[in-house]
Amino acid sequence: MNNSVSDRSFYIESEDEEDEEKEFNKSIEDGGNDSDSSESYTENQQQNIPSSYNTQWPQSYRQSIDLYSSVPSPSIGFLGTPSLSRLGSSFLSSSLTRRHTPETLPFLTKPSVPIVADEQQQQQQRRSSHSLLPPIHSRRSSIRKDDKPSRVSHEHHPISRHSSFTQAVINGINVLCGVGILSTPYAIKEGGWLGLSILLIFAVLSFYTGLLLRRCLDSQPGLETYPDIGQAAFGTGGRIAISIILYVELYACCIEYIILESDNLSSLFPNAHLSLGGYMLDSRILFAILTTLAVLPTVWLRDLSVLSYISAGGVIASIVVVLCLFWVGLVDGVGFENKGTPLNLSTLPVAMGLYGYCYSGHAVFPNIYTSLAKPNQYPAILLTCFVICTILYGGVAVMGYTMFGESTASQFTLNMPHDLVASKIALWTTVVNPFTKYALTISPVAMSLEELVPSNKSHIYAILIRTALVVSTLVVGLCIPFFGLVMSFIGSLFTMLVTLILPCACYLSILRGRVTRLQATLCIIIIIVGVVSSSFGTYSAVSKIVQSLIH
Repeated sequence: MNNSVSDRSFYIESEDEEDEEKEFNKSIEDGGNDSDSSESYTENQQQNIPSSYNTQWPQSYRQSIDLYSSVPSPSIGFLGTPSLSRLGSSFLSSSLTRRHTPETLPFLTKPSVPIVADEQQQQQQRRSSHSLLPPIHSRRSSIRKDDKPSRVSHEHHPISRHSSFTQAVINGINVLCGVGILSTPYAIKEGGWLGLSILLIFAVLSFYTGLLLRRCLDSQPGLETYPDIGQAAFGTGGRIAISIILYVELYACCIEYIILESDNLSSLFPNAHLSLGGYMLDSRILFAILTTLAVLPTVWLRDLSVLSYISAGGVIASIVVVLCLFWVGLVDGVGFENKGTPLNLSTLPVAMGLYGYCYSGHAVFPNIYTSLAKPNQYPAILLTCFVICTILYGGVAVMGYTMFGESTASQFTLNMPHDLVASKIALWTTVVNPFTKYALTISPVAMSLEELVPSNKSHIYAILIRTALVVSTLVVGLCIPFFGLVMSFIGSLFTMLVTLILPCACYLSILRGRVTRLQATLCIIIIIVGVVSSSFGTYSAVSKIVQSLIH
């Protein structure tokens, strides 16, 4: 795959990037006249040296998650001339004989911009740290100049630290605010008004554990991703276990996409059907199959940067859907009148899983942090993302439930009157968005499996692996076509692990001996909350799924 920096840039370009690159080039041309610049360049080169964490499976994690989660630059590409030959060569072809990373990310070919951090900035960063967190161990200070490059058997790409504050916030919101927003009114129906407090509690705890991931990354050089943290905490077994959990969560999200498309398209065209070999396919099954056929070619793409531009509209799509809901309730006269019940204890665990699903972005937070031009902005970035997403989630939950009451469906788009223009906009926005995100979501799973394939057969196996993954999501989606319950199951089992339990466990393991009693107590409390929520939520979701299948 031939990509130049001018042709495709993966992240939103920072306004200060050109100046930073000029300073970077100048520091090299000076030939070491400026000791600070020389030292910064040397240390930056040492950061780019592959560590032992890069040699373990999955080696493709960072590349694939970066592509799945990040918003590309709107200033480059749209006004350019992407050639048809480039798009044509995007499909899986002979390039897959290159081991491990069939989807090479364009931004990884870009030289890293050195980050020059003076002592005053580091001291200010330490003073502004959360009181319950230990001092930040700077990556710069932790890297020794006599470290030697470790030998690895695969190509290593340096981390490109050029992400700005705004860019990182958009990337974070794009990850956090997904299809979970459709089910927040249903969560109030299941848990009652008092259950809405769980959303705020999970937001606070998830924000804190997001900060813990940063402390884990800063604890030693070479840590870049969530699996790296798992390896540092619990060895190779921890890395593999965490990777599997993260990949299964992504796979389950693809199942949700199939169910989502089936539900919304069948609501738009309820009379659609097809007779095939004497078997009648109703609208739900028909649209699930058509959705699978539509996304299958996108999964075969090895260059997904084209899709990443489109999927970057996920933030806009969420805002559009929220505005449409508000318009239907206020302008179109549906109204906000239903009062509802204060608390539903019997179905509260289902609501816990739904609220938990709303904050399933921790798999991406390490990638966002390690790509920041100014890492000390990470707490403010994380806080901004959580505040905005929590307001959106809470606002939609209140509006949707007061509009539709006890008749609220698992997706509020199914409750909106289909004859209204705003309802049609919301429905079609909901329908179109997953088509662009499906391939990006399943790609990390596929790439991890392709690492296990012999290199001389990677082309054939890549096609088979990706096709099998897509077909399997269709089968599971047809067998368990319950959007809200499946989401509750994912939120209860996987999100609680990734968001609450594992960050605290890894933090206590990696920084043992440097953790205060208050920090350890807080981590233990969060782990207990996560375990209890996961246990009750998973049991309740599975029980309701079984009951629904029987009846």
